[in-house]
Amino acid sequence: MYRVDLNSDLGESFGRYTLGMDDKVIPLITSANVACGFHASDPVVMKKTIEMAKEAGIRVGAHPGYPDLMGFGRRNMNVSPAEAKAYTLYQIGALDAFCKASGVEMQHVKPHGAFYNMAAKDYKLAKGICEAIAEYNPKLILMALAGSEMIRAGQDCGLRTASEVFADRAYEEDGTLVARTKEGAMITDENEAIARVIRMVKEQKVQAITGKDIALKADSICVHGDGASALAFVAKIRESFAREGIEICPLADIV
Repeated sequence: MYRVDLNSDLGESFGRYTLGMDDKVIPLITSANVACGFHASDPVVMKKTIEMAKEAGIRVGAHPGYPDLMGFGRRNMNVSPAEAKAYTLYQIGALDAFCKASGVEMQHVKPHGAFYNMAAKDYKLAKGICEAIAEYNPKLILMALAGSEMIRAGQDCGLRTASEVFADRAYEEDGTLVARTKEGAMITDENEAIARVIRMVKEQKVQAITGKDIALKADSICVHGDGASALAFVAKIRESFAREGIEICPLADIV
């Protein structure tokens, strides 16, 4: 039996602005990455998201990003490893306060957006993030891009690491994601995307944008729920996995 986690980035609404369809996607996943107030979210949204996850019986993780609300954390920032460590520690602590108040144990940490993508290539930046996680709670699982510098840094810090793959994103030959600004960065054909993730789980391979096969480990698949079509796609993934003998379960049961 193959096993994989389904994760989604949630709790990204802010004040009167609503983003995503958290209540609809939560029943379809096993791990929720909850924004911590830097790139998105606010205290009320954080609390509500954790309560929804608890009610649905899914696991909760922190989703720390750069302090960039206007850019939604997707703009690169020039920060030192020490600053990255402090940003991560601050955000994990904030979300964990709501977890503890709700009687929920935090399962993992997955950096967001540019924070995630830059640390995937920059070992020193990744090390700062991972040191914060290890010092706060060494039992937390680091969720990061498969084959990235962040996975290496997490292992060096003694953390359990979960390798993440993406259903709807194209890959470069080095295992990084194709930049959204490049043509072909997004996989728009649902059947192609599902076939790709099944192969990632079963064969630990994916075809890069160049056509070359690359190796990668798939502990968790990132899915999105910001629209009716996205929700239908997640449901289709679940149905396909059931036919293929792939069990969907939380990270803590996999790594």
